[in-house]
Amino acid sequence: MRPMNKDSLPKVRFVEVAAEEAGQRIDNFLVKKLKGVPKSRIYKMVRKGEVRVNKGRIKAEYKIKEGDSVRIPPVQVADREQEVPVNLNVVQSLEDAIIYEDDRVLVLNKPSGMAVHGGSGMSFGVIEAFRALRPKAPFLELVHRLDRDTSGCLMIAKRRSTLRFIHKQLQEKKIKKRYWALVKGHWPAKQKFVDAPLKKHQVKSGERLVRVTDSGKPSLTSFRVIERFKDLTLVSAEPVTGRTHQIRVHAQSIGCGLVGDDKYGDDSLNQKFKQEGLCDRLFLHAYSLEFKIRPEDKKPIKAEAPLPDDLENTLNKLRSQL
Repeated sequence: MRPMNKDSLPKVRFVEVAAEEAGQRIDNFLVKKLKGVPKSRIYKMVRKGEVRVNKGRIKAEYKIKEGDSVRIPPVQVADREQEVPVNLNVVQSLEDAIIYEDDRVLVLNKPSGMAVHGGSGMSFGVIEAFRALRPKAPFLELVHRLDRDTSGCLMIAKRRSTLRFIHKQLQEKKIKKRYWALVKGHWPAKQKFVDAPLKKHQVKSGERLVRVTDSGKPSLTSFRVIERFKDLTLVSAEPVTGRTHQIRVHAQSIGCGLVGDDKYGDDSLNQKFKQEGLCDRLFLHAYSLEFKIRPEDKKPIKAEAPLPDDLENTLNKLRSQL
């Protein structure tokens, strides 16, 4: 048995907080600095005073400031995170998927089938891939999320101050997100809104589903008919609130479940689409995103993601059947 190399043992580190790191809680800061270390271990280090800021003890909810000197105690970092293989085509293609970028944010046309972050069987997601593609970027964080099977506009903040400002806009419902969705049946022309409270439920299998229920959180979605087909409708959906699976469940609640939706859609319709080579995934695409990146901005930025080829081909096939 070879003796352990003393140089490889973890040592005390002193890290200075950069401007783009300021404003976050110390526990969240440590989670990123100590990748692979359980949160329970991090909380214990803070509680016992092993972690210090400017030589003083702090609590887990302490918000770090620019220039703070953070003492990080010796801790063995478990190699839990798989390194993102940046040479993979799916990773490389993310740079080509960028539809808007400046010094504060970037917006990409996320492909269907890719999660926004790792976990639940995925070794990495969009955010981990971008951090691997841009290792020198001081700050990259998801502003919001898209379901794994949903394609379209996904925003990543490049500054913490921008992240906070855009989150404020989201809370105040000032950001406009619009989606194209292909739904079962004929969407009622008078159905401009679906106002139905939503609540998460866990079924026996452990799967989490969202349902309309009086005890749920207030949820509102605006819908507009774009094109009608035989027993199908293409709609534009704009969620006013931002609940999990909101568009999918609201559409289902009036009998117009989304095509390709294996949670809330029509199984027989989905199977028919697959057999006929029409569409083999969720037909939901975030095509437009309007937002401001600075308080002084007079006009919002509008990022638009064109409909992916597979969904465009689906619509063309349906048009040919009319």
